[in-house]
This record gives sequence, structure tokens and C-alpha cells, in this order.
Amino acid sequence: MTDERQFSSRTAAKNPAIARHGRLKPHNVWRSIAKITASLVAVALVSGSAVAAYAAWDLANTAQPTVSLGNASVLDGVPDIGAMPGGVNLLVIGSDSREGQGDAFGDPDEETAVLNDVTMLLHISEDHSHVEVISFPRDMFVSVPECVDPDDPAGEPLSALSSVKINSVLDYGGMACVVKTVEELTGVTIPFAGVVQFLGVAGLSEAVGGVNVCIAEPIEDEHTDLYLPAGNVELAGMEALQFLRTRHGVGDGSDLGRISNQQVFLSALTRKLQTGGTLSDPVALFGIAKAALANMQLSDTLVNPTTMVSIAVAMKDVDLSKIAFIQYPTSSVDGGVEASYSADVVNQALQQDIPVVFDPEADEAAFASATDPSALPADPDAAETPAEEPAAEDVPADDAATAETPATTAPTPTAEALPSDVTGQTAADTRCSAGRTLEDQ
Repeated sequence: MTDERQFSSRTAAKNPAIARHGRLKPHNVWRSIAKITASLVAVALVSGSAVAAYAAWDLANTAQPTVSLGNASVLDGVPDIGAMPGGVNLLVIGSDSREGQGDAFGDPDEETAVLNDVTMLLHISEDHSHVEVISFPRDMFVSVPECVDPDDPAGEPLSALSSVKINSVLDYGGMACVVKTVEELTGVTIPFAGVVQFLGVAGLSEAVGGVNVCIAEPIEDEHTDLYLPAGNVELAGMEALQFLRTRHGVGDGSDLGRISNQQVFLSALTRKLQTGGTLSDPVALFGIAKAALANMQLSDTLVNPTTMVSIAVAMKDVDLSKIAFIQYPTSSVDGGVEASYSADVVNQALQQDIPVVFDPEADEAAFASATDPSALPADPDAAETPAEEPAAEDVPADDAATAETPATTAPTPTAEALPSDVTGQTAADTRCSAGRTLEDQ
């Protein structure tokens, strides 16, 4: 094993840029036609296969160079149409690299780090009945397996590491190495992945038409130049990016508080996509897919537009209460955090493909405000939560015999009760971001 000091020395001398490949020369005639017909796509998408072929071509020509994760064989036999069959594991990596981002986030020549400050694992169950989104704290110490060197794939592999922060792995071994690290940490195979930078997040939030989030107390963060009032606020573009980046302006000012803030945003986004019909709208899916292809570096398994749409469709009918956003459980150690004992419970739930249930007594003080969302303006994207069915033991004896039982119902997987130190929320929970003013910082 190589210790963290050796790792730091190696990465300091190593070119941090992700390996790139040449683009094919653009077809100017077709691009001219694309510009002329762009305004007609929304109407024409429903007109037949010819326009669908154009849409697929346009998306493919939007894509950035891809990265091989080395495990595409697990997708053999997966069809290219309809909802993705079986389960899905997809890793979303947020890079803080300033390369290609202009000077809005600092001098790209001075701030050259390539850190995966956001690492999220999306898990869709085999039967599409539940979804888990796991956020891994950036300062969590992990072990890194031996990885292919993205700068020299045919050369000597990069050495395995022990006790390094997870947000340093993207710089060390690129997207594929981050995937292998999370695979080793969780015990699940991850065949899909994508890296997004600052402007990409802004572009994707614009593609979905903005997201309405609840803010309990004003957010003031001079580090990200974000100033938001209390209430329900529509976020898109750069403002959405600032909201996702803010740390000093929310919770307790820590990265863990920022994760909870991101989960407030993601749960609101999920409600909008599902209740607004976006996941059933080919025009909307086309726009989102194009934004993703233009703004993200994707694994070669994910760049096919039909694959992206298939994954989205797989989430179309999942009950919002069965979409869980989980903060990977950690405990404090010198210089950061490490996976706690409860992480094994989360890992087992992923490996066994069973849904999770949060402990109502979980300490979520840093997660989101306890302010009653009903005291704020109504969230236009919040779905009505149906009343829970009474448990069998709660049904009065006189009514038990007459209670209707569905003729054919698939058995519901046994839910995994998460320990009280595992925090998070479901997409059905409308929570408020815990804002902080400058006086509180």
C-alpha cells in the first residue's frame, strides 16, 4: 500500500487533466440543417422514426469523449428501447476543475485541482420499485484499488492506496478509478458513470426548467456569492449551481451540511420530474439528454442516448416515498471522517437490493430545518402524499373479514431499517434548507 504522503507527492507531479481523445471533424452541412430545424424538434419528435433518427444523431454529435470503466460486459443483452430492465447503478461525480469554465470560478491557471467534491451513487432496484441515492462525504478516508492510469492505459497501473480522501481519487486515477473505489467500498458493480463540472450543473438545471426549493432561513454565502431569502425559491442556471456548492451558508457550515442541502434540492428536482410528467415527455427527455451529453464526460456505457432515456424511464413510476436520499454514515477522525459501523447496513441494502426506511429518531439537526414547510408558500412541485394503509393489527376485527385484498400483488421486499446515525430523506418529504446568515458564520 502507498501512504497518503506518497500519494500527495505523486499527484503533485502528475498532470491532473483527464485524458482526452480527438473529436471527429463536424459535418458542416448537417450542422446547418440542425440549426434550421432546431425550433421544430419539439413538434416533430412525435411525428415518426425519421425525426427520431435525427434526434439520436444530434445527441450523438453533442457528446464529449467517453471513458471506459472496464466492466461493460455486465450490460450484455440489454435492449435499446423502453425502460432499462433490471437494476441500475450509476455514479455521478462532480468535479471542481476550473478547466474550460472561464474565470467565473477563479483563475483556471491558478486553481488547477481536479477533485471529486461530489460523489453520488444512484441505485435503481431490479424491479424498479425503489431507488437509493447515496452521497459520499468528500473528506471520507477510503482505500483505493489498483487502477488503470488514464494518461497511459497500456502502461503500468496506478498503485493501490490506503487512507486517502475520496475527493482526491479523480485527480489520481480519473473517472474509472473513482468508480472502482466506490465499488470496493460498497460491494456493488457500477457500469455507468459521468463527471460534471460547474457550468454543466448550471446547464442541466436550465434543461429541467429550474427547481423550486424551500428555504427556512435566509442563505448568505460570500464564498459562492449566494444570497437567497426565506421561502420557496425557483433555482436555475448559476443560482442553482451556487445553491449546490454553498457550504458556509447552510446547516452547520460543514461538508455534511452541504450534502443535506443538496438532498433538499435533489428531492425537489425528483418531485418536479415525476409529478410534472417530464419522465413521460420525449421532448423534455431529449432536451435533458442533450444537456447531459454536452456538459458531462460520460462512461462509454452511458453515451448512447437510448440508454440514457431507458434509465430515466425506469424511474418513471417509482413511488416518491420509495426514493431515498442517504448520507453515507461516517464518524469523525483526525483530519476528516471515515465510514462508520452503520455503513455496512447501507452496503448490505444495496447488495441485497432491498429498500430502506429512515429512523424517525435520527439526528438530522444539520440536515434540514425543522421549520414547518406549511408555514411557507406552497411548493408547486410537491405531490400529495396518500394516506398510509393501516397495518394488519390496526384493522378492527369487525372490518378485517371484509377488507379487500388485491387478487394478485407482488410480494414487497423487506425494508432495511437504517440506524439512527444514518440521515437523509425521501423524495416525498418536502424539507427546507437550513440557511445561515453572515452573522451566524
